[in-house]
Amino acid sequence: MLKRVVQVSFLLIGGTLGVLFLPYLFAMFEFTSRPIIENPYVEAIIGAIILFLLSLFLTEPIVNFIKWIEERLLKAPIMDLLFGTIGLVVGLIVAFLFSFGLSAIGFPVVSSVVPVLLSILLGYLGFQVGFKKWEEFINAFSNLRMTTAKKKESTEPIVTPPQKDVYKLLDTSVIIDGRIADIVATGFLQGILVVPQFVLTELQHIADSSDTLKRTKGRRGLDILKRLQNDDGPQVLITDEDIPNVAEVDLKLVKLAKKMDGLVVTNDFNLNKVSDLHGVAVLNINDLANAVKPVVIPGEEMHVVVIKDGKEHNQGVAYLDDGTMIVIEDGRSHIGDAIDVVVTCVLQTSAGRMIFAKPKGR
Repeated sequence: MLKRVVQVSFLLIGGTLGVLFLPYLFAMFEFTSRPIIENPYVEAIIGAIILFLLSLFLTEPIVNFIKWIEERLLKAPIMDLLFGTIGLVVGLIVAFLFSFGLSAIGFPVVSSVVPVLLSILLGYLGFQVGFKKWEEFINAFSNLRMTTAKKKESTEPIVTPPQKDVYKLLDTSVIIDGRIADIVATGFLQGILVVPQFVLTELQHIADSSDTLKRTKGRRGLDILKRLQNDDGPQVLITDEDIPNVAEVDLKLVKLAKKMDGLVVTNDFNLNKVSDLHGVAVLNINDLANAVKPVVIPGEEMHVVVIKDGKEHNQGVAYLDDGTMIVIEDGRSHIGDAIDVVVTCVLQTSAGRMIFAKPKGR
C-alpha cells in the first residue's frame, strides 16, 4: 500500500513539474512552434512519465526510509514528539518571518532559494531543541509558577484555618477538685467540655451523701460545673450518651471517650493508667500542676518547717507552699522547727511529686 502511494505521488509531482518547467525547456530548444507539444496536458503526461520511470529506481529506498522514520517515531516518547513538533512549528514560523525581509531584495536567488534553506535549517533546529530540551522547559515553567504562587502567598494575609473542636470528657474527681475551673479561666484548655450524665449522677449521689465531707465535696463539684457553664470559656456539654452493660463509671468514661474520639480530663492516677491501656489520651491535672511547679534539683538548699514524723524510722515531713511533700531523713527530732535542708533526690509521678532531703550540715 505504501509503495502504491509513493508511485502515485511521483506521478502527481511529475505532472505538476511538467506543466511548470517543460515550457521553459521547450523554449530553449525552439520547440514552441509545435502546438501539440505546447499543450499543457501533453506536458503533464510527459512529466508524469519521466517521474514514473524515476520511481522504478527510487520507490524502494523511499519506502524503506519512511518505514525507518515510522519505527523511530513509534519508539520515541510522546513528550519528545510533542515538544519536537512544537519546536518545528516555531522554527518554520521564524523562517517565514525572515522570508518577508528577504523578499524585498531584488535578486531572484535570494528571494526564492534562501527562504527554503532557512525553513529547512530553522525547522530542523526547532525540532531538535524541542525534542531534547523539553524537560528543561517544563522545569522552567514549574519554577516560574512556584515563584508566582509564593509571591501571591506573601502578599495575601495569613488566615489560620479553624481547628476541629476536641471533646474533653471530665470525670467526677476532676470536677470535685475544682482546679479545672481555674485552668479554663486562663484559656489554656480549649475545645468542648463534656460531662456525661452518669458522671453527673454520681456527683449528685455524692452531694446527697449522709457523710458531711462527701456531701461538701459533691456540692462543690456542682458549683464548679455551674461556674464552668457561666464563665466565658469552652462550651460545657451535658450528654446522655451511655455505654450499656458497663457498670463502673470510670470504664464508661473511657469507652465513651474512645467512641467520641475525645480526651479524658482527670486527676485520678488509676483512671490515667486505665485510659492509657485503652489507647485514650488523658489530660491529667496533676501532671499540669507538677509541670508548673518550681524545679528542684539534688543539692539545692531549702528552708522548711518540719510538721510531723514520716512513715520510716526517724523521718520528718515538711511541705512547700504548693503542697509538695518533703521527706527529711533524721528530721523527726526537728518536728516543729524551721531548718535548712539539702535536697537529695526528687520523685516525680502522675500522683504527685515527692522530695527527699536531709538536714544541712549532717
